[in-house]
Amino acid sequence: MSSRTLVEKIIAEHCAEGKPVPGEEIGIRIDQTLTQDATGTMAYLQFEALGIPKVRTKLSVSYVDHNTLQTGFENFDDHLYLQSIASKYGILFSRPGNGICHQVHLERFAVPGDTLLGSDSHTPTAGGAGMLAIGAGGLDVAVAMGGGLFYLKMPELVGVELRGKLLPWVSAKDVVLEILRRLGVKGGVGRALEYKGEGIRNLSVPERATITNMGTETGATTSIFPSDMVTLEFIRFQKRRKDWEPLSADKDAVYDESLEIDLNELEPLVAKPHSPGNVAKISEVEGIEIDQVAIGSCTNSSLRDMMTVASILEGKKVNPGVSLIISPGSRQVLVEMAKNGGLDSLLEAGARVLEATCGPCIGMGQAPPSGGISIRTFNRNFEGRSGTRDAEVYLVSPEIAAVSAIKGVLTDPRKMKSPPKIRLPLAITPDDSMILRPSSNPENVQIIRGPNIKPLPTRGELSQDLSGEVLIKVGDNVSTDHIMPAGAKILPLRSNIPAMAEHVFESVDPDFVKRAKEKNGGFIIGGENYGQGSSREHAALAPLYLGVKAVIAKSFARIHEANLVNFGIVPLTFKTLQDYENLHLGDGLQIRDVKSALGEGKDTLICHNVTLGKEFEVVYNLSERFRKILVAGGLLNYTRSTSK
Repeated sequence: MSSRTLVEKIIAEHCAEGKPVPGEEIGIRIDQTLTQDATGTMAYLQFEALGIPKVRTKLSVSYVDHNTLQTGFENFDDHLYLQSIASKYGILFSRPGNGICHQVHLERFAVPGDTLLGSDSHTPTAGGAGMLAIGAGGLDVAVAMGGGLFYLKMPELVGVELRGKLLPWVSAKDVVLEILRRLGVKGGVGRALEYKGEGIRNLSVPERATITNMGTETGATTSIFPSDMVTLEFIRFQKRRKDWEPLSADKDAVYDESLEIDLNELEPLVAKPHSPGNVAKISEVEGIEIDQVAIGSCTNSSLRDMMTVASILEGKKVNPGVSLIISPGSRQVLVEMAKNGGLDSLLEAGARVLEATCGPCIGMGQAPPSGGISIRTFNRNFEGRSGTRDAEVYLVSPEIAAVSAIKGVLTDPRKMKSPPKIRLPLAITPDDSMILRPSSNPENVQIIRGPNIKPLPTRGELSQDLSGEVLIKVGDNVSTDHIMPAGAKILPLRSNIPAMAEHVFESVDPDFVKRAKEKNGGFIIGGENYGQGSSREHAALAPLYLGVKAVIAKSFARIHEANLVNFGIVPLTFKTLQDYENLHLGDGLQIRDVKSALGEGKDTLICHNVTLGKEFEVVYNLSERFRKILVAGGLLNYTRSTSK
């Protein structure tokens, strides 16, 4: 047998359909799933629609970590729905306050060599513990919970060799920012990043998880580290020794591409507004006055991160001009901080400690001031995501964040006299009392549905011809935040698509929804990497509700393209990029024989610009299965028809 990479080994164990050749579609078995409440309500409505009495995975966990700001009844209602669904269908339920899904899953459930599918784009966090963890839309996760395969194109494999050891004040966040500096926000599309080399021995599992978490921002399918003695140490710490097994690539494994990073040469880095890929050295931007520092999110909220910050802040005070916000990643992290004095250090310094949730990362509270400068240890800094449209957000390491909070300006942490001394416990006693087990009498469980929960929007079979006007034309790297905003105002509507649809493209074009309704739907025109960022399928569901028939873009982000297909919206790309320039708002378009072409596998279609009297070619790069899903009008229709 030829030598294999780590990703190839795990896929070989789980591949049930197709051949794992880069670019070819494969169907893999899923061992575990996770959902969070911003995407989970819709995922479980979809699971119910499948009519399956119990989940068929080894483990499925429903987390409440996004929408815990209860300014109205909607969020609490949905929490009750999620809890009752979990109890009835055999799912573990992580209660509000227990922590961020990725941090808790890493601590309590990550199993090296297993597959994890999550309805959150940062699911690859668990790759820090040797899992093949992939983010997807909620409908894909619902199907996986029902025992179905997860289909994806086999990614190209990038071997990332780490050499050396990080210098003081340089952290894992700087490693992944260096990856983003090299690859950008679309350089990982169609790829998996597999870390190796002697340098990984010097990175703990929480540090590795920071790197795999934010690898998502490159567009990568997943990121993964081997399961080694460092992994064993972490899993033993969590009292889960039985879950560990050694797993790594063969020594002579061949990768499609290779990257090398000398950890000794790295220095502190910063992602400037408004993209995680807009990376610069701290020395190039230091000195900027700041208004806010936010530390936490699924990227940097581990006990190690928190205790690093506590050490830096010990005996010091937050600058009077700065608001410092701390979001621990889990209840376990918060409890251990309280036990070892770390929490005291934060509070005495003047930090505002929030509950263990996503919070500010998704615009759920703690928005910066008008025109403010906020530095955050988060993974995304898209315009407006913080809750303040004209704020400027910089992404940094916990070290930069803590030092800057003291100084009042963006500061190179290497100017401090001595690096932080991190106090970590030798052992802990895990407490899973806030993770509820499903009922042993599921037939007696009544599903709780609040008035905000509305039926799923559906679409019939695909029409033979598609026609309509160009409803909006957007540029490159439009994120799902642009399409379907998050935040305290809109996220509570996540289970009410008619209400949520009122906010589609709100920050890009306030007239979009009105136009879509007046024109009975139509087409969206996009640039490169359309739909990057969050996995939220609402960015496809809400346009579906408004009658969007197709999106024609220069290229698509992986998860969003799959979500469009899952809900019967045709994703097409320009055969000639100049044709993008020739389209304008209001142009009438018609594409004939789409249904027949998809059924026959004809990958080139003619789009007629009725307004200009011209035509141009559009193409798709979809598997036979994806084409069948589109013809059926979406994955739910397709699953029902094939399971009869």
